[in-house]
Amino acid sequence: MKTYVAKPSTIERDWYVVDASGQRLGRLATRIADTLRGKNKPEYTPNIDTGDFVVVVNAEKIAVTGRKLEDKKYYRHSGYPGGLRERTLAEMLERKPEEVVRLAVRGMMPRNRLSRAQLKKLKIYAGPEHPHEAQGPRELDIG
Repeated sequence: MKTYVAKPSTIERDWYVVDASGQRLGRLATRIADTLRGKNKPEYTPNIDTGDFVVVVNAEKIAVTGRKLEDKKYYRHSGYPGGLRERTLAEMLERKPEEVVRLAVRGMMPRNRLSRAQLKKLKIYAGPEHPHEAQGPRELDIG
């Protein structure tokens, strides 16, 4: 019995659309990360990008439990002394709801070159419209 190894030329990529309204942020990000990596396919190979494209709509309507809206902080640094800035989840959802979902998915991917390439297949939109109708995306089942 030979082990199957996927080749980049034989991989078929599908497009999926996910409606994030009312979904829990962590559970949604886990399912999206697995789809981007291709772990839902039988031909999954860890060192080859076998994943699909994922379009997330209604990113501004995600749900979180507990007091995460006030307690969860996002940090960034300008590179200068004293340049550490922080925002709460509520402020991030108000300013950049797409970035909240992107950072959650990014945190569930491995830290390597392949996952950075796989993250480019993630398309996030705050509202219900997206420009990817021509690709014929299917609904992704979030269990």
